[in-house]
Amino acid sequence: MNSTESKEKLIADFKLVVADAEELLQATASEAGEKFGVTRAKLEKKLEAAKGKLREAESILLDKGKEAAKVADSYVQENPWRSVGIAAGVGLVIGMLIGRR
Repeated sequence: MNSTESKEKLIADFKLVVADAEELLQATASEAGEKFGVTRAKLEKKLEAAKGKLREAESILLDKGKEAAKVADSYVQENPWRSVGIAAGVGLVIGMLIGRR
C-alpha cells in the first residue's frame, strides 16, 4: 500500500468516525443534565475542528493527485513511444502474474 492509498484509507476511516460521532450527538440531543450538556458542547467543538482538518487533508490530497496527473500527462506528451513501451511492459508483467494463478 503506497502513501496515497494509506492517506485515502485514513481519510475514509476518519469520515466514518465523524459520522458516528454526529449520529451519537443527534441520538443524545434529548438527554438532560448540566455535565452532559458541557461534554456535548466540547464534543461538538472538537467534531467541527476535526471536520475542518479532514477538509484540509482532502484538499491537499486532491491537489497532489492533480499535480501527479499533470506530470504524467506532460511525460506522455513528451515521450509517447517510451510511454507506450512502459505501458506494454507493465501489461505484460501483470498478464504473466495473473496467468500464474
